[in-house]
Amino acid sequence: MNQIDAMERLVNQFSCLPGVGKKTAQRYAYFLLTMPENDVKDFADAIVQAKQQIHYCKVCGNFTDRDICSICAKPNKAPIICVVKEPKDVTALEKVRDFSGSYHVLHGVINPLENKGPNDINIRSLLTRINEEHIEEVIVATNPDVEGEATAQYIANLLKPLGVKVSRIAQGISMGSELEYTDAITLSKALSSRTEM
Repeated sequence: MNQIDAMERLVNQFSCLPGVGKKTAQRYAYFLLTMPENDVKDFADAIVQAKQQIHYCKVCGNFTDRDICSICAKPNKAPIICVVKEPKDVTALEKVRDFSGSYHVLHGVINPLENKGPNDINIRSLLTRINEEHIEEVIVATNPDVEGEATAQYIANLLKPLGVKVSRIAQGISMGSELEYTDAITLSKALSSRTEM
């Protein structure tokens, strides 16, 4: 492989990252090439190590390097589960710091256009957790878009017969936006102003 091919390959790899266009990928590639070799090796090792060691928490589905994530391992949690689409949403909601329950990561939402139904996301284990952990309330905090709303309604319809309170985060978050990009104050208000479904 010649130098030009190696550079193109590096730029292409950076271009695979979400939100990284060709120009940004080139900037990253040039920056990486100016770094000391030991720093580049540390960077590459960190990526490989993260990929090898990080997996889903066996309770909630969040990312962790242990069997159970640090949130699930906390004692004296409130009997509330906040349901989110992706692990990055847990990170966004944890910035709020006034939620004392636990989380449940769906790893997607119901989306017929992508052939994703209820059996393709992490709903079944939510039902198990509600019974085993004596959960009193489930807050559905999926993104306020069509797929997020459809998933929220499906979960509400599924849980209502179990006698569990099901609520939805307030709509201070604009339609079509994503939780990970929402500021902590807006998220805090959305959680505290949640409405029962």
